[in-house]
Amino acid sequence: MSSMIDIALPKGRLGETVYDMFEHAGFDCPALREPGRKLIFENREKGLRFFWVKPSDVAIYVERGAADVGVAGKDILLEYAPDIYELLDLGIGRCRMAVAAKKGFRDDTERTLRVATKFANIAKEHYGKKCRDIDIIHLNGSIELAPILGLSDVIVDIVETGKTLAENDLEPIETIVPISARLIANKANFKFKSEKIERICRGLAAVSAEFRRGR
Repeated sequence: MSSMIDIALPKGRLGETVYDMFEHAGFDCPALREPGRKLIFENREKGLRFFWVKPSDVAIYVERGAADVGVAGKDILLEYAPDIYELLDLGIGRCRMAVAAKKGFRDDTERTLRVATKFANIAKEHYGKKCRDIDIIHLNGSIELAPILGLSDVIVDIVETGKTLAENDLEPIETIVPISARLIANKANFKFKSEKIERICRGLAAVSAEFRRGR
């Protein structure tokens, strides 16, 4: 097994913030800041290898052992329940998983509730706890359209500011769970690289505390 620590970063704005945290914690890789289309970056001196992947794929790379650690949103971890270790709440990428509907919506419990979402498992678990009969309508984009066009009664989706909902005459009616970015690790690889991974975890925890104080 390689002594390098392979780190899966989510592409996009969140990933850039995550890398800032790694850098501030002393786990930097100068090549990653260089322009270009490379996907894998190494700092051999520090034994680190970073690579960019689609945010929803980070947990797969970690679970399958292609990455030792990675950063994934709590929404992904709840929806797909990967067999990984969740090591740290980084305190960034904060939002919430919520139920939203057209303003003035009232739930008629006498009939099946139509729920549009791309987070089917989260929705099923949420309404299962309420013993509420639901019909899941799986959509991958423009979830807000579903109740507007009468396709669904409610939606289950990530809400950040709520601006998009408000602009479409929708409103959040219930928060399911708060969401943020989490540091995760492959279970098998953690056993062999625990010292290095724990050092990374401690460093990121310190930086996370600084970020929350408004570094």
